[in-house]
Amino acid sequence: MPTNFTVVPVDDGRKSSQEDSDDNNVLKEEDEETVGDGNPRESSPFINNTDDDKGNLYDGKNMALFEEEMDSNPMVSSLLNKLANYTNLTQGVREHEEADEDEGAKKQTVKSPQMGTFIGVYLPCLQNILGVILFLRMTWIVGTAGILEAFIIVSMCCSCTMLTAISMSAIATNGVVPAGGSYYMISRSLGPEFGGAVGLCFYLGTTFAGAMYILGTIEILLTYIVPSAAIFKAEEKADEADALLNNMRVYGTCCLTLMALVVFVGVKYVNKLALVFLACVVLSILAIYAGVIKTIFEPPVFPVCLLGNRTLQNHDFDKCMKTEIIDNVTVTTKLWSLFCKGPELNASCNEYFTLNNVTEIQGIPGLTSGVISENMWGSYGPAGMLVEKDIPSVPVSDTSQDKYMPYVVNDITAFFTLLVGIYFPSVTGIMAGSNRSGDLRDAQRSIPIGTILAIATTTVIYLSCVVVFGACIEGVVLRDKFGDSVKGNLVIGTLSWPSPWVIVIGSFFSCCGAGLQSLTGAPRLLQAIARDGIVPFLEVFGHGKANGEPTWALLLTALICESGILIASLDAVAPILSMFFLMCYLFVNLACALQTLLRTPNWRPRFKYYHWALSFLGMSLCLALMFISSWYYALVAMLIAGCIYKYIEYRGAEKEWGDGIRGLSLNAARYALIRLEEAPPHTKNWRPQVLVMLNLDAELSVKHPRLLSFTTQLKAGKGLTIVGSVLEGTYLTRESDAKRAEQNIKSAMAAEKTKGFCHVVVSSNLRDGTSHLIQSAGLGGMKHNSVLMAWPMNWRQSNDPQSWRTFIETIRETTAAHQALLVAKNVDSFPHQERLGEGTIDVWWIVHDGGMLMLLPFLLQQHKVWRKCKMRIFTVAQLDDNSIQMKKDLQMFLYHLRLNAEVEVVEMHDSDISAFTYEKTLVMEQRSQMLKQMQLSRTEREREAQLIHDRNTASHAALNDKTDATPERVHMTWTKDKFCAERNRNREPNANMAVRDLFNMKPEWESLNQSNVRCMHTAVKLNEVVVNKSQGAHLVLLNMPGPPKNRGGDENYMEFLEVLMEGLNRVLLVRGGGREVITIYS
Repeated sequence: MPTNFTVVPVDDGRKSSQEDSDDNNVLKEEDEETVGDGNPRESSPFINNTDDDKGNLYDGKNMALFEEEMDSNPMVSSLLNKLANYTNLTQGVREHEEADEDEGAKKQTVKSPQMGTFIGVYLPCLQNILGVILFLRMTWIVGTAGILEAFIIVSMCCSCTMLTAISMSAIATNGVVPAGGSYYMISRSLGPEFGGAVGLCFYLGTTFAGAMYILGTIEILLTYIVPSAAIFKAEEKADEADALLNNMRVYGTCCLTLMALVVFVGVKYVNKLALVFLACVVLSILAIYAGVIKTIFEPPVFPVCLLGNRTLQNHDFDKCMKTEIIDNVTVTTKLWSLFCKGPELNASCNEYFTLNNVTEIQGIPGLTSGVISENMWGSYGPAGMLVEKDIPSVPVSDTSQDKYMPYVVNDITAFFTLLVGIYFPSVTGIMAGSNRSGDLRDAQRSIPIGTILAIATTTVIYLSCVVVFGACIEGVVLRDKFGDSVKGNLVIGTLSWPSPWVIVIGSFFSCCGAGLQSLTGAPRLLQAIARDGIVPFLEVFGHGKANGEPTWALLLTALICESGILIASLDAVAPILSMFFLMCYLFVNLACALQTLLRTPNWRPRFKYYHWALSFLGMSLCLALMFISSWYYALVAMLIAGCIYKYIEYRGAEKEWGDGIRGLSLNAARYALIRLEEAPPHTKNWRPQVLVMLNLDAELSVKHPRLLSFTTQLKAGKGLTIVGSVLEGTYLTRESDAKRAEQNIKSAMAAEKTKGFCHVVVSSNLRDGTSHLIQSAGLGGMKHNSVLMAWPMNWRQSNDPQSWRTFIETIRETTAAHQALLVAKNVDSFPHQERLGEGTIDVWWIVHDGGMLMLLPFLLQQHKVWRKCKMRIFTVAQLDDNSIQMKKDLQMFLYHLRLNAEVEVVEMHDSDISAFTYEKTLVMEQRSQMLKQMQLSRTEREREAQLIHDRNTASHAALNDKTDATPERVHMTWTKDKFCAERNRNREPNANMAVRDLFNMKPEWESLNQSNVRCMHTAVKLNEVVVNKSQGAHLVLLNMPGPPKNRGGDENYMEFLEVLMEGLNRVLLVRGGGREVITIYS
């Protein structure tokens, strides 16, 4: 189709109207803060525009149809200019829907986030996952559980975090996740009740993790670095455990105080040292693998002394023998004096010592020694059980004195489920990447890749450690938790190269860093919860120093952390924090599963490799691990979360109990409706709640059942659907008709698989009945926000102008009620249940009025009928617009909206108004005047309308032929005489005489309403480009221009819309409700 016709220059005629518009700007500014229902407008760069923008929104003839509403619905080009400020979000930014700042406040310029996947997500996750359990307990877990069961423990825990990471990736890529991490994701996905409950559980878990890291730090310090620093020392071997716990409490409290002071004074130094702590972890793990390789060629020498089959603590003797020969004299060793009452050879000795020989074995036999077969199976036992090797020995009947002998014994009762609880903290820390989303260059790409790669890396490390520990280290050494059999060395350190001190120093600094980071992160999490205001008694912890540091939250964190330190045992604290982390992960999986199953419109994750079944499996695994680890801790954690949930849900709410199940159901429904009405829905929860306006024929049957099909496809069975219809008359005379119409509509709904409610209204006229439905349909918070109706196809031929006037009044009333309007043209050709083949849904985004045009195709694509259709978005560039930049900005905007669509910017430069436009306007005004001035009979009106239609068709065809024969973009200067001659020449020779008479009656072209000419020009030009690009599309969505403020031009408005949609098969005109319905946020 040619883009330029032969044209007639016509003055713009906008000056006076522009002045009027400027005069009204003061009123518009005052009204812009609130909409008609008293609700404040969304604070958004889309709907609300500053006065500076208004002057540049419209200039020229191409968009005259949308001119009257440019102050509230900006051109797409002006919207895209603002996207830079909208998408560069920094850590901790608030949702734009909830911003508390004044609208006029200027945004501070911020540096664009630059972190990539490796630095921003992968390394922080790696550092948070690898830690104290790997260094202090991993060897003991492998020795106690055996390689196979340890492999199962590691696989279960890593599978749990991997499934959680998949769910978390889906949530984190479903929009921007500001600071708050898991708390933000859960609270915004499942609501404040779940968010508050799980957020506090996650806070408690992070706090107890700090206690665990501090206990690990002190254990390394007192057991492996400076054992002499112990304050409490055991007089007897039986008191060693109590002495160790008391030392842990004293030193742990001192360490906690010191770390809290460091966090209070200079948290920035903690962040700067993060790389140092990470380097310690990485170097330690490399030292382990280097040591494993070295054992193949030259195993390290760490002898272990056995008495019979019992392992001895190698602290107080240097030689593994009972006696030795010095200068041909047999003398006793230090080992002898530990089991006998004196150094003499005839001294009274322990019976087991007397009956069994001592043997020395290598603690690290090496990778090729075959020790892996011995370590394959577990060796559980109660506290105090001796660590024994599976070799022959002479048993004794009296074992009462064994606890006083220097044997290596179990310090706690070991069983499989306990080991799960102790091990699980070593796989936590997967949220580190999502917490940094504001600092990432591309968070929606980095978070899934970085987190899943970090979990995969650590899973490989843990599983390989299970195998290599079991293959390289002697079983009795593995079960020796504190390394007493290898002279008090850290067991994992004996395997490392070049020295055990690499692991000892590395793990010490690693635990210090992890403890500092826990004390840094936990108060900020509590502060985020407190500032949300959902838990009133925590609001005091939202305050802090002038720079925002959470002082009071840090104090509470230190107190809770102290309670963990007073427990003093790493093995007792680990299952506690396992509960809280598992509960947090459980709800992350639940949030993803629910969002997927509910198909909420805002659920559009960039990360596509998720499924509700995976989330459900992860949730089940979390729940199973909670009860496997410790069923009573699990119940306590769930009770705490449940109490917090109920407190948040019911604070200030009155409960009423009905009578029986029916009363309880009614009360629940009433409560839900009241809750819904408390506040308008959040943008991300917005979905079309549709009022479908059906027309009935004389038999009270549904005229357009495909409207119901389309509603079902649009809703995917979710949300509210109200099907309404109006009967003319009084209810007293048409009660039976109303009931029959209702039954017919319900039958049609069942046939079209539309789930919803039916509402038939009897009114004195259609207009009032439609108005009543728009105002009163629904109940409480369950009210419609969108109206769907069919385009009145035969409005030109109708003998009653009231039909199309009712249509236009419906448009005005939906606008006044701030409801969206969808008008389907040729609705009977819309698909029923048959699936469409590959094709496109074309969106023509001319002005932005809330994002409905973006949301509707996405919702349609969720239904099987439209699933194969691709979305294409077209927008229009004016003369002053940079179309290349517009395309880039629009692509970036769609990326942040998580929508997949092809983007095309169509250039529509101002051009002179064509002869065809001029002629269409003449016919339109002629017809309008004739219908007003002449009282035509019904037959005459139909004939006249048909003649006008025939003349239009002939004229259009002739002009097309004319233009196709001439080069494109040929401009001619027209005079009135030339134009009339050209018009008469193009007219068919056998044209009806009545049409000629009609044109003889027309007014002079100088007296035409220039606003009508420009509006017709907009309709014609837009129709040209839309037909050119989208004639073959399965569905075309167009912005619906608003009706004129002057009601005298209503029928002209209908003509403009008819011209706009001419030549298109399935069209959906869309008019927003004056609020945002789509957001980039999660």
